[in-house]
Amino acid sequence: MKRTREEKLLDPRPGSRIAAARDFGIDMTQIVENLRLTPAERIKNNDDAVNSILKFEEAVRRAKAKLAEKV
Repeated sequence: MKRTREEKLLDPRPGSRIAAARDFGIDMTQIVENLRLTPAERIKNNDDAVNSILKFEEAVRRAKAKLAEKV
């Protein structure tokens, strides 16, 4: 019986590259969850993450500028 991609990732054969990646600390469940999404959903999630980082950077800039004004 042929194993699915998910089965290979979640229960890798000992000595395989996937097992080595898991043992190194890579979370295979996150990879599986990402593979369940469509490419469009993955792009949207990536865009959301980038936009969150940009908003955070802007908030840090504003906070630093406010602190500089007080000095």
